[in-house]
Amino acid sequence: MDISLVATEHQKRIDRRKEKMEAQEQHNNSRVVKIDSVESWDTYFNQATNQGCPIVVHFMASWCIPSVAMNPFFEELALTFKDVLFLSVDVDDVKEVATRMEIKAMPTFLLMKGGSVVDKLVGANPEVIRKRVDGFVQPNGAYVA
Repeated sequence: MDISLVATEHQKRIDRRKEKMEAQEQHNNSRVVKIDSVESWDTYFNQATNQGCPIVVHFMASWCIPSVAMNPFFEELALTFKDVLFLSVDVDDVKEVATRMEIKAMPTFLLMKGGSVVDKLVGANPEVIRKRVDGFVQPNGAYVA
């Protein structure tokens, strides 16, 4: 048995374990809540609505490259706008929520206040999304389209 091959395989396993731990740590530090059921949607939606907290929702699909490409941008937005609840919904995992919110294409971003959709953006355009979210959460409470 070649000892260098065994050492190399062992190092690869260690590296993979480290990558998994780092990914999990990054996920744990996320400000984006991944919705995995109708119940979790209802809980977060109702709680935010009752507290007057604005919500930004990213409807995505794991097979949709533009959706996946928007994930880091969405995380960055969540770090920027700390008084907003950021939710991520995989339309294949939580079909009922996607149907309820009339999602027809991915990615779709909903800006919600008071239990209602205030704005809907379809497509992966970070500059437009950032401007809309910025206008959506203006301190004076006015929505600017």
